[in-house]
Amino acid sequence: MASLGDVPDGQMLAVEVEGDAVCLYNLNGTIYATQNVCTDEEASLAEGYLVGDCVECPLHQALFHIPTRKATSPPATVDLRVYPVKVEGDTIRVCAHKCDA
Repeated sequence: MASLGDVPDGQMLAVEVEGDAVCLYNLNGTIYATQNVCTDEEASLAEGYLVGDCVECPLHQALFHIPTRKATSPPATVDLRVYPVKVEGDTIRVCAHKCDA
């Protein structure tokens, strides 16, 4: 999938997981994964901006709180889909459905 070195602290990375466009985020050493497409328009969140613990859509500046996946500012009103993340050593595993233990 990806390694920790691919997503330095305070950065994002677009990846594909089982056919889904996913955005990985590293917030103070914690890895999060959400859908990569904004819920309001067809825009890649990985091309947007990190603002604290939120991602800002590059197309129309909608904000999403990454840890809670919530849309926090218009025009987006629909929350992001989140994906389970497991970090094993230096490897980041993201599952589109359920990760095996």
